[in-house]
Amino acid sequence: MKIFEPCYDMALRWAKHKHASKYLGGLSFSESVFFPIPPDVMLAPMAMSQPHKAWRFALITTIASIIGGIAGYWLGYFAFEAWLAPLIEKWGYTHKIDTATGWFETYGVWIVFLAGFSPIPYKIFTVSAGFLQMAFLPFVLASTVGRGARFFLVAGLMRWGGAPMEQKLRQYVEFLGWAVVVIAVIAYLILR
Repeated sequence: MKIFEPCYDMALRWAKHKHASKYLGGLSFSESVFFPIPPDVMLAPMAMSQPHKAWRFALITTIASIIGGIAGYWLGYFAFEAWLAPLIEKWGYTHKIDTATGWFETYGVWIVFLAGFSPIPYKIFTVSAGFLQMAFLPFVLASTVGRGARFFLVAGLMRWGGAPMEQKLRQYVEFLGWAVVVIAVIAYLILR
């Protein structure tokens, strides 16, 4: 049963939509605050299908993600105790915030960079940075470097790979999709 190939084809169609850049910006912003799907899912096919715009797409993704990260920071700073803490407790995510807090104490600003660059949920660290009242300028700088490096790397790889990479990706999209699901489940079980 093929699940990921139709999704891949749909992402390529969406990547060519006349408002795709706006959707990419909206997805990038919301993922930094609350949304679970990373913007790479839209950035990669957009950069691959329009390689001459890859750097522009990476810039849009980076700027929108940083602005979303700043919104998450201020949300954590001003609304954590009153609004977010009860929701986090209700949903059973208190341990994740405790884990993030421990990482902040151990690694400081480097954890923001790591969360910005890696598949670790960046939103947990934007809100946590605000809640823990991390210095704002180092937060923004670490977010800029981490997010920018990640999104420009994705766009660069897609631009470099072009049509041959699209065909190779299509060949392995089902395997890669299921591998990501397995990795996400393992990460969830480890971080519980």
